[in-house]
Formats: sequence, structure tokens, C-alpha cells
Amino acid sequence: MEEQIKQGVSDALKALYSHDVAADEIGLQPTRKEFEGTYTFVTFPFARFSKKNPEETGNEIGAYLVDHTNVVSAFNTVKGFLNISISEASQVESFAQMFNGDDIEASPLFAVEPTGRTVVVEYSSPNTNKPLHLGHLRNNFLGNSVSRILKAAGNEVHKVQIINDRGIHICKSMLAWLKYGEGETPESSGLKGDHLVGKYYVAFDKAFKAEVAELMGKGFQKEHAEKEAPILLEAQAMLKKWEAKDPEVYALWEKMNGWVYEGFNTTYEKMGVDFDQLYYESDTYLIGRDRVMEGLEKGVFFKKEDGSVWVDLTDEGLDEKLLLRSDGTSVYMTQDIGTALMRFDDYPGLSQLIYTVGNEQEYHFKVLFLILKKLGYDWASSCYHLSYGMVDLPSGKMKSREGTVVDADDLMKEMANTAQSRTEELGKIDGFSPEQASELYEMLGLGAIKYFLLKVDPRKRMLFNPEESIEFQGNTGPFIQYTHARISSILRKANQLGVSVDNVNFEEVKDIHQMEKDLIYALGQYPEKLKIAADTYSPAVMAQYIYDLAKDYNRFYAELSIFNESDKTLQQFRVALSALTAQTIKLSMGLLGINVPDRM
Repeated sequence: MEEQIKQGVSDALKALYSHDVAADEIGLQPTRKEFEGTYTFVTFPFARFSKKNPEETGNEIGAYLVDHTNVVSAFNTVKGFLNISISEASQVESFAQMFNGDDIEASPLFAVEPTGRTVVVEYSSPNTNKPLHLGHLRNNFLGNSVSRILKAAGNEVHKVQIINDRGIHICKSMLAWLKYGEGETPESSGLKGDHLVGKYYVAFDKAFKAEVAELMGKGFQKEHAEKEAPILLEAQAMLKKWEAKDPEVYALWEKMNGWVYEGFNTTYEKMGVDFDQLYYESDTYLIGRDRVMEGLEKGVFFKKEDGSVWVDLTDEGLDEKLLLRSDGTSVYMTQDIGTALMRFDDYPGLSQLIYTVGNEQEYHFKVLFLILKKLGYDWASSCYHLSYGMVDLPSGKMKSREGTVVDADDLMKEMANTAQSRTEELGKIDGFSPEQASELYEMLGLGAIKYFLLKVDPRKRMLFNPEESIEFQGNTGPFIQYTHARISSILRKANQLGVSVDNVNFEEVKDIHQMEKDLIYALGQYPEKLKIAADTYSPAVMAQYIYDLAKDYNRFYAELSIFNESDKTLQQFRVALSALTAQTIKLSMGLLGINVPDRM
């Protein structure tokens, strides 16, 4: 329908003003609710070709569309905005083409052509010295949702993560456990493994600060004291031993990382995210180090007097960047070079590699991509940093070293508990068993967090408000989940009453209401919104679409009766509208990684 209108406008511009504009270059937008119409065409840019004012231009194009197309029934022009009304028959026909009887999931609405592109999306990428926190939730939900959206848009998608399992931060937790742990284990402490290791990361920082204060009391400057603190020097010595594969250090590293992985897996399962392949920095840094040494031999990089290896990016408007320390140990950049190489080896013909990492690392990735280009890898241009803003809380920033982070496990549990209290207050669990009720609370709590974090443009810094996110009204996950449950209830009742949707006679559907027209239009927007979300890597596009669709359905439900409708064909049509809306909400929420309940 939209394509027909675009072609009609193109034909009108040619016939009326001898001006050629391809149909796919014609821009249409939804007509604002306060005006009559479905699509709006802006005429201002074309007044210079018509030699008339924008309103007259709109009236002439509108009249042409009514006379020369089957889909346009009327129009009105407000200044330079041509509001186009679609004929009722065309709207019903449009819905009939989208609907697929009982097999709604196979609707042409959701069909896409394979793009032939292979995309790897990296997300999560935690350190093994602490548990996942609120910032990791936005990262995981964003990366997982973008993966789902790209797959739904026809791409072959592989979800991966790089686990930061080596480095000085890991040694800090290991050293603190040796000093203060007294053999504590997840089993003996009752703590998840990632929480236990994180406890000792905080313990290290506490001891480090005490030693710095002691040195400053002896006359050391703060910067010097921080470099000479004994516990830090011990951690640095441990890192050298690890890189030398010292048996005792390596065994401790494997044991404590094993605890963390078990904890992470439990959290990932609760989050509803997964990965197709895992990469470990303990593997990739060696490959990166070899490539850096090769680059040094070729003159791509240079060595300073202390033996450290650098890359000079001043010609690119940046600065010099360290690649290997003077003692030969690698830095993050070294291992990221190795990781990129492994991925393009593992996925031949890879079209794009997407890194889901916070915006504080924008400079890092700019440098990484330039280094890969300098090393001669043509695929460097296929690397993309999906940068996102940090998450703040009403109480302020989080600090891992001080143990003031908002733990992901605790937050998800708290949200489920809040969902329980809100749901019980509203009396939405009649007839639920305790197990079913518990499953619903977790679905609502997790849906609230995911939707709240994903409805904001990824590039924007955001404030997470747990209380606001769990509301059953407004732009929230629970509002949309409740809408799906409401429609599911209607569909169950239709089934009980014998109202079938697999044989609707659409040719007999007459006099449909504006609310029904709005709903048909909203449903038809799904493919376009999916494409925009995929092209911009923004789940926020789909979140806004689902919210608008849910609002349109609730207006339709409030305005029109379904089961008291005397016209049985129209009754079937409204049930069919409800069924396709429910499926569209379910599939769209699934692109955000959110499940929807069938009853509440």
C-alpha cells in the first residue's frame, strides 16, 4: 500500500510538473493523530517545481492520487503537508495480505530475504575478578538484542564474548585470596564463585589504600606511594609469574577463574542471554603479541629505549600508543589485535564484527581499527564499535573497587520481588499455582529491566529507575506484557465461543473504525521498523514500535466491542486483528529478549 502511494506521488510529480523523482525516493510519514489521514507527504521541497505555494501543490497532488490510484480515497492539505487517506477496501486488503489464518507466525509480515551477510556480535566481555553489575546488564541486553534484530533482518549472526581472564586485575583478587582467604571457597562461604572472587578484589583495594596512606605518612608523594605500595608490587610480580606459566600461580588462576565461570553461567541463564563462542584473553594475547613483533620487524611499530613497543598515530591526529610494556608483558590493545585476528579466521567471509562496549572506550577502538589497517588487514573497515552510554542510578555512580556496584544478580532478584508485590496488589494472579506465579514474577521483573534499558537510544547515557520500570502503565515492559496477556485472554474466549479466524471473508468487511485502521497501519510498520533497528543497531526503535502498537491496541479495545458485535464477519475480523497484534508484540518483544505472558 505504501509503495503504491509512493509510485502515485512519483507519477503525479511527473504528470503535473514534468519532474522526475523515483518512487523509492519519495518520503512518507505517519499522519499525526490530530489530523485525518494515514500517510503524510511534505510538499514544501516541490513548490519550486510546481510554481505554486505548498498548499496548492498538495491539493493538486492529492487530487491526482484520488483519480489515478485505487488506494487513496481522500486527502486534506494543511499548509505544506498533504495528508492522504487510504480507502477502506485497500486497508482491509492490506490486512488480509498480512494475516495468515491460524498460522500467524508464518505471516508475510515477518518474512525477510536473507542478506547473505555474516555478522559477529561481541558483548558482555567481563573481567574474572568481579561479578556482573548493572552496567553489564545494559551491555548484555543490548548486544543480545542487536544480535536477535540482525538475525530477524536476514543476517547470519554469531554471538561471542571475550573473557578478560588475565592481567593485573585478576592477580589482585588472587593475591588477596592468598593473603586473607584462609582457603575460603564458594562451597564453604555459600557465595557464588564470582561474588567470592569479587570480595577479594575489594579486599585488595582496601589493603592497597592502607599501604598508600602509610607510605604518604612517611613522606612519599601520592603518585609515588601508589606505585611503590608493597601489595601492588606483589601483584605485578604475580602477573610476571603467570605469563611465565609458574605452576602454583597458574593452578590458582585456573581454580579461581573456574569459580567465576560457574557464577557467570548462572547469571547469564537468569538474564536469558547466551553465546555461540567464547574467546579468552589468555589465548588471544599471545597471537596479538606475535603480530606486534611482526609489525615491529616491518617498521609498522617502533621500540623505545626501555624496550617497550609503540605505534605512532600522530599522522591520524591521535598520539603514540603502547603495545608491549618494557618487560614484554602485553596490554589490552595487544590482546584485542589477537582477538580480531582469531575471529576473522574462525568466520571466513565475515561481513562485520561488532564490538558492544561502553563509550568510554571509543578512543581505544579507534586506535585498534587503525592498527589493524596499518598491519594490512583489509577487513579492518568491517569492524564497528557499538558504543553505548553508561547507566546511572538515582544514588549516583558505581565503583567496583569500593564494592559499591549494583550487583546484577541482586537487581534481578529485587525486580522479581517488586513485580510480585505490584502484581499481588493489582490482583492479576487469580488461579495461578505458586510455581506459575513465581515464573510470572521473574518474567515481569526481567522484562521491566530489559525494556527500560533498551528503550533508550544506546548512545545516550541513562538513569535507571527501578520503581518506574516496573509500572503497569506508561512506556514500560510490564505494560506491554500485560497488553499481550489481555489479547491472549480475548483469543481464548474467542476459541471458547467458536469464533474462528482461519476463514474470515475479508471482502465482506465493511465500515471499519478509525481505531481499526490505525491498528492495521501500525502492524504494517513492522518490517520498516525492523530494518531501521537493524541498520542503526538500535533496539530502542523496536521498543518504541511495540509501545505504540500496544497503545493502539488498547485504544481499539476500549473503543470497540468484539464479542458484542452483531456482525459476525466484523467480529471475526476484530479477533483476527487481535491475533496478529498479539503475535507481533510477542515476536517484537522477543527481539528485545523479553518473554510475554499469556495470562495475568
